Amino acid sequence: MPNPRLRSLHRSLARVIVCPWSLLLLARRLRGIGFTLLALMLSPAAHAVRIKDVAAWEGIRDNQLLGYGIVVGLTGTGDKDSLVTAQSVAAWLRRNGINLDSRQIETGNIAAVAVTATLPPFGRPGQRADIQVSSIGDAESIYGGTLLQTPLLGADGQVYAVAQGAIALGGFSAAQGGSGVQNNHLTSARVANAALLERASPVTLEGRTSINLLLNNPDFTTAERIAQAINAAKRPAVARAADAACIRVALPPGGPQEVVPFLAEVESIEVHPDTRARVVVNERTGTVIFTEDVRISTFAITHGNLTIQTASQTFVSQPNPLGAGVTVPFTESQVDVTEEERPLAVIEEGVTLSELVEALNAMRVTPRDLIAILQSIRAAGALQADLEII
Repeated sequence: MPNPRLRSLHRSLARVIVCPWSLLLLARRLRGIGFTLLALMLSPAAHAVRIKDVAAWEGIRDNQLLGYGIVVGLTGTGDKDSLVTAQSVAAWLRRNGINLDSRQIETGNIAAVAVTATLPPFGRPGQRADIQVSSIGDAESIYGGTLLQTPLLGADGQVYAVAQGAIALGGFSAAQGGSGVQNNHLTSARVANAALLERASPVTLEGRTSINLLLNNPDFTTAERIAQAINAAKRPAVARAADAACIRVALPPGGPQEVVPFLAEVESIEVHPDTRARVVVNERTGTVIFTEDVRISTFAITHGNLTIQTASQTFVSQPNPLGAGVTVPFTESQVDVTEEERPLAVIEEGVTLSELVEALNAMRVTPRDLIAILQSIRAAGALQADLEII
């Protein structure tokens, strides 16, 4: 027997979306509507996560490295008459005892590249890291080339690593008679273990009496819960929430041999993070995501579509062959305006998600309609959540 409340929704909610939402995966149920509603229905126990998944230790982070290098050994796919590349090669030759004017250097087999890498926290000399090599000039491809020794500098201007090695793209390009085929990007490549660390990462735990734990998504409730969870596991109390983004944790005395096990235990403690109620809409993909605590208040709404369609057609006026007239082209235009009228719908607080989903399946709401309706509900103060359109 159909639910009377559901039948009422079907009648009055045409092209209307209202959401009293807990997280539930609805993508498979709304696949035919033109938008995807994503959520996850989780019990409170399922919300428990490790501290390391929602926060990070202050200062213990990666550092970006950057360098300028030269790729040689290309088969005519390098930079074309590039002055920068020629000067770079001339400077490299001078460092190796060969003096040659840059105007004498052909750059067809050479490419100037930017080399980037990431210095991991606690990186030590002798360790290796991956690099990203990207063409700077107009090279067609760096496939098959070799990156010459390239120093990689940090933001402080110090050399932290040196990169060198053969370029492997995992792609190809072929052309013949004006036609061609290309697989993958040929002017950028990631080279594994091509950077050799020469200087230790500046991150250290020596001499520290406390350390800050920074939340990925600042929230006062989550910060306080983390501090309480740490203090419940460690006696006496060692943590306090400094603000919505930072929990200050006192470190035990005794150096790294005591600090490392302590930090490992702390970041493995499970907590229940809190999140703001939020609705995120992506009009390009038709994806709508709701967080767990999204709620609505009672309101009335009607939503219709106004469609304006114009059409033009060109005709030719052909005069009588025996007359003195001339052939004249002319255009006829037609404008059609269609407006869908929808009844006013009163949406009561507490409509269940299952009822709403059944109504949406019957109404064929488009992503654009959905966005307009959500914005209107938010402006009216009936949507108790942040609305973000990306």
